[in-house]
Amino acid sequence: MMAHLRCIAVLGVMLMPASFALAANSDDAYIAGYAAGVLKHDLKLDVPPLIVRDGVITLPVGDLTAADRAKAVQLLWEIPGVNTVKTAETTGGQPTASTSNAAQISGDEAESTLLSTGLLPKGHLFKPLLADTRWAHFSAAYRNYQSKNFDGRDIASVSFGETIPFYRSNFGNSAVQWEAGLQAGVFSDFNLGASSSDLLNTDFIVSAYSSMRADRFSAFARLYHQSSHLGDEFLLRKVNTKFERVNLSYEGVDLKLSYELPYGVRVYGGGGGLFHKEPSELKTWSAQYGIEFRSPWRIDFASMRPIVAADIKNYEENNWSTDVSARAGVEFENLQVLGRKLQILAEYYNGYSPSGQFYKEKVEYIGLGAHYHF
Repeated sequence: MMAHLRCIAVLGVMLMPASFALAANSDDAYIAGYAAGVLKHDLKLDVPPLIVRDGVITLPVGDLTAADRAKAVQLLWEIPGVNTVKTAETTGGQPTASTSNAAQISGDEAESTLLSTGLLPKGHLFKPLLADTRWAHFSAAYRNYQSKNFDGRDIASVSFGETIPFYRSNFGNSAVQWEAGLQAGVFSDFNLGASSSDLLNTDFIVSAYSSMRADRFSAFARLYHQSSHLGDEFLLRKVNTKFERVNLSYEGVDLKLSYELPYGVRVYGGGGGLFHKEPSELKTWSAQYGIEFRSPWRIDFASMRPIVAADIKNYEENNWSTDVSARAGVEFENLQVLGRKLQILAEYYNGYSPSGQFYKEKVEYIGLGAHYHF
């Protein structure tokens, strides 16, 4: 009897991936049929068979006007189960569906993504910066400092935050889109070597932002406030030392420009300045730039995509020395919470500390973290 149960269990486990694949294929087929019906009924458009994979619709738009293109994308975004709407400009015939799990990349097709418009829309025009230590998102990481830092070597770092678009629209009847919203995040460090895993530092960042996207080019500008605070336990332990607390608080503006190259490569750069600074002697200017690779090829096992990213910052305050943040790992497409994908990333950092109260300290660490990004 037990042998039969084991056989049934093994067979069930072996069939689970197939059942999930069949369910996904069934959902995609339903979305494709639903989408074709919506376009026919609402816009009187007869389009070729739509490609839908994992909730991502690819819409051929070669013969559509800009106005029809924008309306079609908006309608498709409203279909339940749709994760992304991509538009494809085809010059070598219509794209065809592929049975491979790898992304099909062709030089004859220029593909772009249009997002839903209106109040509280889905998605983001400017994609998150994967290796930026102060990009608002949900994360938890363990970091081992290569030499004793400001308070120990084993540090847990967590962040809570989000970029929330309030409104998105197209520029006229074009495919160029813009949005405005709020970005806010909290970043905290804990000393795992202390008896109560003391809170060391917390940075609060809140900003009003605006972004835009035109095909593969995107931009992100914000007006932000940052303040940094030390943990009570840390201060109590340092009360009889020469540690000097800094009341660090300032407002700033910055601008980042991004361009997405073929094969999952992205480059970006920008800069910013501070005002209403405390301490007042803080220097004003900074620069930021980086490169990312998010593989267009998906690994069948666990639906993973490899990711590599490097973010570099230079501050006038630190005589323009280079702060390097690098991360590499995988993104799990099937492990999503509210549309955010789980990433497991190894990380390396070398430069002045990103933790506000310790901005004068040079640090180096390696670590491993879990991140949720759109």
